[in-house]
Amino acid sequence: MKALTFTKNGIKIASIASLLIGSGLTLSAEPEQCKKVTFSDPGWTDIGATNGVATTLLNAMGYDTQVYLLSVPVGFESLKNGKIDAFMGNWMPAQSAFIDKYKGDIDVIRTNLEGVKFTLAVPSYAFNKGVKDFADLSKFSKEFRQRIYGIGAGAPANQKLQSMIDTNDFNLKGWKVVESGEQAMLSQVARSVKRDNFIVFLAWEPHPMNVNFDLKYLSGGDKYFGPNYGGATIHTVTRKGYKEECQNVGTLLSNLEFGLTMENEIIASEEKPEQAAESWIKKHPEVLEKWLQGVTTYAGQPALPAVKKQLGLM
Repeated sequence: MKALTFTKNGIKIASIASLLIGSGLTLSAEPEQCKKVTFSDPGWTDIGATNGVATTLLNAMGYDTQVYLLSVPVGFESLKNGKIDAFMGNWMPAQSAFIDKYKGDIDVIRTNLEGVKFTLAVPSYAFNKGVKDFADLSKFSKEFRQRIYGIGAGAPANQKLQSMIDTNDFNLKGWKVVESGEQAMLSQVARSVKRDNFIVFLAWEPHPMNVNFDLKYLSGGDKYFGPNYGGATIHTVTRKGYKEECQNVGTLLSNLEFGLTMENEIIASEEKPEQAAESWIKKHPEVLEKWLQGVTTYAGQPALPAVKKQLGLM
């Protein structure tokens, strides 16, 4: 079919578009460079869950996705350099230093989770023996072997703990921060709990550790982790200008908001993050309407019916 020719470009373009639609073809909602969406994951279980939700939706919408396992410092640098599109694990205020450092190089899209905890914790048996506050740690330095178990090397939380030791707050001079990945830290916790040994470590909610271990969060760390046991919010951040460049994905990321109950259910599953996220969505399909409001597939079709069909919900 030959397109009609008009003298005004606007009319001509509209006519061509109408011919494409009439022939059954669709116009992509995004530029080609937006088809692949990349995420950063520090190896944290909770971020695996939120990444799982995002990639499940994007894949069902016709996008390609890839999640890279990167430490927090490398992840932020990758956002700055444009090697990563999005990071859904910006814990605040714990990562304030990174937000300040990369101000102007990244965009904060939205808060995706509220009401989380992030501070030091001990097994309940240590708590019951008197370790209830940061100030109690030094009284049991022998039992703790003067060690605090942190997370991945370079994490802001580890730096806060080291600063606490260096300034001798809570009489912790001489203590050591043991830096390791989340799984290595939790393995050490499991070994200690099995032997009823004392251990103090970074803990947070949502996370399966709150179900797998009988743990207690310590009070008194407001100066380093904030009030309410390190009460925090988690934010979605992207590389600079991504939301404007890839507007459809940007809209999806702006819509994605999670809850503690939801995340606890996903991360407690024995399935892989993507499978666990898909299973949860299938049990709670009502969330899709809000998440996919104003969102299309990569091909430009309404996302809600397309995702439901792809997930076997219609």
